Amino acid sequence: MISNARKSKMGGKIGIRDRICCHQWTWFTMTMATGGIANVLHSVWTPYRSNWIWCIGLFFFIFNLCLFVMNCVLITMRFIMVPGSFMHSFLDQVESLFIPAVVVSTGTILINTCEYGIPMTGPWLKNTMEWLFWVYIFVSIVASVGIYLILWSTQIFPIHTMTPVWVFPGYPLLLTAPFASTLIAADDASSGLPVNRLPIAMCAVAVQGTGFLISFMICAAFIYRLMTQKLPRDMQRPGVFISIGPSGFTVAGLVSLGQQAQIIIPDNLQASGHTVAILELLSIIAGLWLWGLCVWFFLASVGSLWKYVRPEHTMPFQMTWWSFVFPNTAFVTATFALATAVSSNGLRIAACVMTGILIVVWALVFITMLRCLWNRKLLWPKELEDR
Repeated sequence: MISNARKSKMGGKIGIRDRICCHQWTWFTMTMATGGIANVLHSVWTPYRSNWIWCIGLFFFIFNLCLFVMNCVLITMRFIMVPGSFMHSFLDQVESLFIPAVVVSTGTILINTCEYGIPMTGPWLKNTMEWLFWVYIFVSIVASVGIYLILWSTQIFPIHTMTPVWVFPGYPLLLTAPFASTLIAADDASSGLPVNRLPIAMCAVAVQGTGFLISFMICAAFIYRLMTQKLPRDMQRPGVFISIGPSGFTVAGLVSLGQQAQIIIPDNLQASGHTVAILELLSIIAGLWLWGLCVWFFLASVGSLWKYVRPEHTMPFQMTWWSFVFPNTAFVTATFALATAVSSNGLRIAACVMTGILIVVWALVFITMLRCLWNRKLLWPKELEDR
């Protein structure tokens, strides 16, 4: 559609305007991954309190803000320069699945703001983030339900084309518990009037559970697809890592909220003296259960890339390569949450090693993306080039 819309304006030369017209919602996976790295670095900083770790995490946070603004500007320009492309993006089989990426990117920015912003500002930011939490809850539910309804009403997805990318419209729901736990932790460490911790925690658990169950059912269907159709094609292979995210974010959120039960549960509900201990224990048991599922999906996802070790097999770069990063940030933060809950130095060291590897992967994907932009493999109307 984009290429055909530009044909009448082309003089045989592809300019910057034409490249901007190729910008899609998939580019917000980059800001999801970059914000996830900032979140992981804050998880590293929490037990070690090292200034240089804080500074690197702050850099990723600010850099992610710049990337997010750039994506918003570019995709707005595309919608203005190509009339009808906005509605078309909701009806495209591939691009429509990635529309919630802008909501997830916003969620990671809000979490990073709680981590890096509230400790450096006054109570006003904490109160603002409390309001934004409820706004995010509303937007995430509307976005998830709305996108799925549009897809179910307008598209037909054959089972042999299925990948965990089908989970993507449910991803905004999966950031609610991590958002709540981060906001409550920042509130506990700051001054001023406390936020309404119990309503925030209860709502976050409800929405997080909804998002996880939706994602779990889709991942179960993906297992059926693998049993009947083998692994996805090369260009779809990075999407396998998306199956790690639902359990990873759920572990990170629930375990962190469980460890904060002392400051969340009101005194009148702690009368028996066992309420907090029971909630902490339940969060750890549920966390270990789902963390095992996260590990299993991680090993299966890495194993699906084994054939690319051989030089005769290559994987074409697409923006879905950021799936190598963002779902794994959930895995790492979940590992840190469990390490804190069970006081395990082994898990904490493993999570630190995973963090280092993840930053290297982020850098490799980012450099590859820039190289493809330079080599005209990204943001390039290939039909027009052939013509």
